[in-house]
Amino acid sequence: MALSEIDRTLLQNCVARKPRAWEDFADRFLGLVIHVVDHTAQSRSVRLTLQDAEDLAAEVFLTLVNNDFAVLRRFRGESSLATYLTVVSRRVVVRELLKRKPTANLRDVPRVNGNGADSAEERVSNREEVARLLDGLNGKEADVVRLYHLEGKSYHEISSAVGVPENSIGPTLSRARAKMRASAQ
Repeated sequence: MALSEIDRTLLQNCVARKPRAWEDFADRFLGLVIHVVDHTAQSRSVRLTLQDAEDLAAEVFLTLVNNDFAVLRRFRGESSLATYLTVVSRRVVVRELLKRKPTANLRDVPRVNGNGADSAEERVSNREEVARLLDGLNGKEADVVRLYHLEGKSYHEISSAVGVPENSIGPTLSRARAKMRASAQ
């Protein structure tokens, strides 16, 4: 979808710093940004408080105004403005979620057998749990999950191996994760 005339005018007014332009821009795209924040957190299995969601949305808008609207000035108009803002918002949210993700301290990892490795019983138990969860998926979903999460394959490699279009791998993983979460509860 091409850039609409309304969005083109809104964007031009915003980077030209015309009165009320930024407020109009924020009003138009606030819902989109909030949706991207919620969807990105949900797809990464991160629970957000209302304050966290607002902070992430504010971080997206701050990124847009930084350096005299540099991100908006880089927009080439080859897609809709909403599509461009979705991509920018998602990147900002992922970056911020990764910053906030607590890293495990090696002192906090439980030690088994004195060297931090799982015992044979735990490995078998974990493998049985993974197999049980994968059994709840249809063949292609299970293959996609196995290749992505257990073998570390890229979307392109999975697409070639399973015969699923590359742009269907992400949605397939999302559906499979939701099914696995539901069966784990």
